[in-house]
Amino acid sequence: MNNFTDILRAHHLKATPQRLEIANTLYSHGHVNIEDLYETMLKKFNSISLATIYKNINLMIENAFIQEVKIPNTKSVYELTKEAHSHLVCDNCGHVEDISLDLSAVSALASHSTEFEINKADLVFSGLCKKCQ
Repeated sequence: MNNFTDILRAHHLKATPQRLEIANTLYSHGHVNIEDLYETMLKKFNSISLATIYKNINLMIENAFIQEVKIPNTKSVYELTKEAHSHLVCDNCGHVEDISLDLSAVSALASHSTEFEINKADLVFSGLCKKCQ
């Protein structure tokens, strides 16, 4: 189990027991949706509400401690903030995996062909993971 107290404080967040558990859950599982996070949190904090989970998640996103991964046609998942990367999502089992790709050429092409200034690029590939193939 990691000690996220200093990291939370560096992101201007109080290191509450609930936030520490959210951080540890995301660290352990990588990508977690709200429902699974809520079920995990209930095991440790039997009176925690879904509203409390959402409040903490939103605050942690605002302070760049975690980030939301928006996956088309399914629920968003959340992960600890790390260097820029894309995601692979299995259409069968829903497994989400990180993949490091340099999207600068794609961003430059999109910006040039549309005269749109690109500030951020998120890319999600969908298909079948090795286990489901």
